[in-house]
Amino acid sequence: MNKISDFRSDTVTRPTPKMRQAMAEAEVGDDVLGDDPTVQKLEELAAATMGKEAGLFCPSGTMGNSIAVKAWTQELQEVIVEARSHVYNMESTHMTFISRVTPRPLASKRGAMDPDDIEKNIKIPSVHIPQTSLICIENTHNNHSGAVLPLENMKAVRKIADKYNLKVHLDGARIFNASTASGVSVKEYAKLVDSVMFCLSKGLSAPVGSMLVGSKGFIEYGRRLRKALGGGMRQVGVLAAPGLIALMEMVGRLKDDHRRAKTLAKAIAGMPGISLEPDNVETNIIIFGFSHPKYSIPHFLTELKNRGIWAMATTGGIRFVTHKDIDDEDVDRAIKAFREILAN
Repeated sequence: MNKISDFRSDTVTRPTPKMRQAMAEAEVGDDVLGDDPTVQKLEELAAATMGKEAGLFCPSGTMGNSIAVKAWTQELQEVIVEARSHVYNMESTHMTFISRVTPRPLASKRGAMDPDDIEKNIKIPSVHIPQTSLICIENTHNNHSGAVLPLENMKAVRKIADKYNLKVHLDGARIFNASTASGVSVKEYAKLVDSVMFCLSKGLSAPVGSMLVGSKGFIEYGRRLRKALGGGMRQVGVLAAPGLIALMEMVGRLKDDHRRAKTLAKAIAGMPGISLEPDNVETNIIIFGFSHPKYSIPHFLTELKNRGIWAMATTGGIRFVTHKDIDDEDVDRAIKAFREILAN
């Protein structure tokens, strides 16, 4: 079988052998009844890692974000979101479906919303207008090619939120990528927001799960919401066990993903049909425009796939993501495939 280099997403990472062993040997209990010791360890570690009081293990990042929005809002209210954010574009409209609130999307500079623009869009309720109750931010920003949200921007958002008594939720699915790239600790980011969701199943390579952290009261209510949404799980220590390894052992290797993404971006920038600024590749996600006289995006992706290189179309072009299961050889193979196809 020909080798496949899967650049579609860091969600395709496989658990490590140590994770698989931990799953087999995990001490378990009924988590809905509150007595799965492995889940408890994971939730305590997640909270401590982010400098928050408590944590909640969720089946997915979308559920974690759904719980946070529901916990911080009431029906007929409004949530400020970035226009290309994951929570607004790629989570099945849970804001309107579950929380029954209106998202207010704002434009940004690579994910960083203008603080003045945020302030101008905060609504005081009337019979016509919904009350703004929450601001959602994303770091790193998926659809802006893994951009790192500047710490000063987050501080400015926090200042505005405090001025108007609003909550701030951070979709930190790849917050460890942001920390690795910027040198800012995850605690430093987390202290500027009221709640954080982060994923274990992307660059950290656990097979399943995301964490939601915040105050004890927030997490207690979040646990009720998780149950109502169908996220109460039983002997789920078998999934929490690889999550512990993800947090304790997998963060340090993210810098290799970033290096490989930068190498690939520099190599393909300037090739025929490709629109890409390598300096904008800060972490592990490359999104580039593609307009070629011979190849459409689907045709080009098919040509890559025929050479064992898997990638995805996305809004704005084509997306490549580096991760644990992509090594230097995979990057070299991808560069070679680009050259072969675009030279014809």
